[in-house]
Amino acid sequence: MKVILVNGGPHPDGCTNLALEEIEKTLNENNIETEKIWLGNKAIGGCIACNHCLNTNNRCFMDDIVNIFLDKVNTADGFVFGSPVHFASASGALTSFLDRVFYGRGSMFAGKLYASVVSCRRGGASAAFDQINKYALMSNMYVVGSSYWNQIHGSNKEEAKDDLEGLQTMRNLGMNIAYLLKCMKNAEQNGIKKPIYEKAIKTNFIR
Repeated sequence: MKVILVNGGPHPDGCTNLALEEIEKTLNENNIETEKIWLGNKAIGGCIACNHCLNTNNRCFMDDIVNIFLDKVNTADGFVFGSPVHFASASGALTSFLDRVFYGRGSMFAGKLYASVVSCRRGGASAAFDQINKYALMSNMYVVGSSYWNQIHGSNKEEAKDDLEGLQTMRNLGMNIAYLLKCMKNAEQNGIKKPIYEKAIKTNFIR
């Protein structure tokens, strides 16, 4: 059982990473393998809906961190995406990343666990949290919650360390992810199969 954690913040060791570290530590304590990916602080191009990926085995023509991540998807049973809050939204880097990762690829992620975490100085966390969850909620993924919305507060890492409730929320999230992964493994071992979904029906609002 493996979980990939993605840091969508511009700093490799900032507030977002602190939250992810707390989750990762809890997962490891529960015998869940983890891998952490930092998107970096260089620009990530947004999806241009060229459909190249739909015809090239899910490869994006922009050969960057998106393709590196996509190569790892089938090795993982769950994902945690973290972002700082920028103007009540996820970071531009994570938004571009997720737009391209999930474009036309819902079937790659179906039946896997998904969680999002956000870090902010003061406000906008709930809006950013909701934005990041949207990708999973249309991909047949199982979204994992915690004892509060998955957010941590502080203008820097040292301040965020004082958000004891936020850190506890991350630990509880880690425990919930670990528990659900073990339940899913147990279900599979006992012959309970994942859902087999119908072929997608596309109904446009304007014909």
